[in-house]
Amino acid sequence: MTGSLSAAIAGALLTGEPQAKAMRVRALVRAWRTGALAWDWATPMPDRPALPPGLQLLSPAQMPRRRGGSEASRIALWHSLAHIEFVAIDLALDAAGRFGEAQGPEFVDDFLSVAADEAMHWALIARKLRTAGSHYGALPAHDGLWEAAEATRRDVAARLAVVPMVLEARGLDVNPAMHDRVLTSGDQHGARILRRLLDDEIRHVAAGAKHFAQVAASRGESYENYWEILVRQYCHGTLKPPFNDSARQAAGLPRSVYTALA
Repeated sequence: MTGSLSAAIAGALLTGEPQAKAMRVRALVRAWRTGALAWDWATPMPDRPALPPGLQLLSPAQMPRRRGGSEASRIALWHSLAHIEFVAIDLALDAAGRFGEAQGPEFVDDFLSVAADEAMHWALIARKLRTAGSHYGALPAHDGLWEAAEATRRDVAARLAVVPMVLEARGLDVNPAMHDRVLTSGDQHGARILRRLLDDEIRHVAAGAKHFAQVAASRGESYENYWEILVRQYCHGTLKPPFNDSARQAAGLPRSVYTALA
């Protein structure tokens, strides 16, 4: 892959077929790391990425509730995780493409690395679904995740405060209980996938927190106060415990930052 960095990012965002997107992201990141893409920002980012063919999107309130230890419930869990990881690819790509010119190469490198990780996560979970006789797109998925990107598309500080430091940090909180349930069910392979996700997401949250701190400092704002202001402005409701304090601390989120909003 050669050419323009912004065109390559926009092209990946506009690739809706999931396997093709994952492969395109890998090629994009390789090209970026080898210097094959020009620092060119002439191509605008799309308002919304392409959707996977046939995927039904519902509001969170419309999503069917599946509980218990049935095979259908287990497939629904992995399908919801596949969707989260798929949207996470687009969130990372959009951050790099929308804000990268102003924020610089380190910002672009960090968020393209996140996109590559999310593409790998999606591939692992998609394989897990296939072994269970299902596939990504077989069930409806909720459309709440991209709403955060739309709400914060004009301000890099808001994007960082909400996506890595709230949404992805929430993933750190829910992962351990999910891991334990999957392991208790006898699914050691699934538990290993979830452990890999947790380890990688700590790095992703850390990247967001690092760049948020830099943006806050450049604007003469206090890290903690500025984050609280932006979360109150762009997120509905409060942050809900329990919190995975050790993972959040490893990601650079001091407890004093998020407990004030709990």
